[in-house]
Amino acid sequence: MPFLLILGLADFASGFTVRAVDPMLNVVAGDLRVSVQTAALLASAFALPYAAMQLVFGPIGDAFGRVRLIRVTLSLLTVGHVASALAPNHDMLLLARIFAGGWAGGIIPVALATVGDRVPFERRPEALGRLLLAVVLGQLCGATISGVIAAYFGWRAVFWTGAGVSALAAVGAMLFLTEIGTRQKLSVKTALAGYATVLRNPVSVRLFAITALEGGVIFGVFPFVAPLLVEFRFGNAVEAGIAIGAFAIGGVGYSLVVRHLVRVLGLGTMAAVGASVVGLCLIGVAFAPSLPVVVALFFIWGFGFYTIHNTLQILATELSPTARGSGISLYATSFFVGQAVGAVVAGLVVTALGSNAGLFVGAGLAMLALAWPASRLAPFAARLKRTADAAAQADAPDPVEHV
Repeated sequence: MPFLLILGLADFASGFTVRAVDPMLNVVAGDLRVSVQTAALLASAFALPYAAMQLVFGPIGDAFGRVRLIRVTLSLLTVGHVASALAPNHDMLLLARIFAGGWAGGIIPVALATVGDRVPFERRPEALGRLLLAVVLGQLCGATISGVIAAYFGWRAVFWTGAGVSALAAVGAMLFLTEIGTRQKLSVKTALAGYATVLRNPVSVRLFAITALEGGVIFGVFPFVAPLLVEFRFGNAVEAGIAIGAFAIGGVGYSLVVRHLVRVLGLGTMAAVGASVVGLCLIGVAFAPSLPVVVALFFIWGFGFYTIHNTLQILATELSPTARGSGISLYATSFFVGQAVGAVVAGLVVTALGSNAGLFVGAGLAMLALAWPASRLAPFAARLKRTADAAAQADAPDPVEHV
């Protein structure tokens, strides 16, 4: 599947730019003479349009063609990086990040839908696992390498690096990806019709609810990793970064064995195992005796998260083959909304309990409770498909015999 290399590079470019600003906020603030709190707005300026545009790009990909859309989004993301690198002040940098975030939001979901179009369902877990690896590596590089680049070459060099990566992906998409879809008329009516088609699938609402809960529980606790380590006297921001890096490496480990997991466990059991592993690791972190144990648990936690997360991605690609982009967009939006709500709820829980460790125990119990409904999604979807296929076969006219 050579086209996965190009899609993987595109996803890497998107993942890199999501996390690129986080490690260098102090550098940006000092150079542009603003407070760190003001510089931190750059993260929200990117994340909000990134999330909002998911719902826009799904129907556009269905009508305009996904490969055409990926070429456009990568090209304009490159423009956003260049504008960020040349920004003379914080206000212009803020606008450039808003622009880049909006276009970056049209890359990963559209790439997932493209895999759904071109890869048979039985081979899709491996293909999506490779794209997931590209996203994880992009985010990991954005969270680590960008800090090193900013320290030695300045923060503008980070955006030039991002521009180079997205430009390379755009050229690859133009030269080596072939559009197989035909252009259709795009309108608000057709977009809404596509979303309606997705939501008519009984699997959809269940899948989106589980996805939102998964994103909310897992990423809701991330802002409280450093406070937990301080509470345990294991360290602070640096140690938290090491732990979160181990989480990402766990995702890399998952991508290397996904083919075997699907063959041995099947999608339903994978979702249950992933949720259970995450739940147990969250509870384990709350009682960890040392920093090395925390880091090891974060690695296993990352493996478990990507096990359930990739399973939900696979199921999302089959919600509606005729409106696949819309289905992936609703899935991605559910995930981002879950993260946003989860962070707020996590803060309220910490305030109520007066303990960061209590938050992790509660989150772990929530993931354990999610294991059963998550495990039923794949069998439910398979049962519905068999019923639909049987009905279609029953309605088909008998073949006419020619004498």
